[in-house]
Amino acid sequence: MSEPRLLDGETRLAAFAGNRATYVKEHVLLAALGSVLAVALLMATGNQHAWTGVVGAVAAVAVRGFYVASEQLGQTWHLTDRRLISPTGTTILRSEIDKVRVIFSAAQVITRNGDKYMIKYLADPAAAKTAIEGGAA
Repeated sequence: MSEPRLLDGETRLAAFAGNRATYVKEHVLLAALGSVLAVALLMATGNQHAWTGVVGAVAAVAVRGFYVASEQLGQTWHLTDRRLISPTGTTILRSEIDKVRVIFSAAQVITRNGDKYMIKYLADPAAAKTAIEGGAA
């Protein structure tokens, strides 16, 4: 979805899109953590080739990262003075937003009904949180 259609009198305040550098950084971190866990598991099971855990974890994360990069980085959320609009067009009224949390490079939006939405791979998730909560965009 590109620019959403705004309602009469509605003002677009901000757009939040995935950041490629943040995406790569998170995948490198995920590969490193996966490597440690895979090696530990292989060592715990007595495998003499525990080093293969590093190869497997890095390969798995790299393949996944490559194939979903365009999908994840192509998603843009739009904030207006009345609502938050997801890349699929789902509308969340700002009055229905209960809280916004920062989780690594994501902003998690939680509604009063308990629905949760993740705006992922943001270069500055704290700025997105502030904007959604009503501060400067």
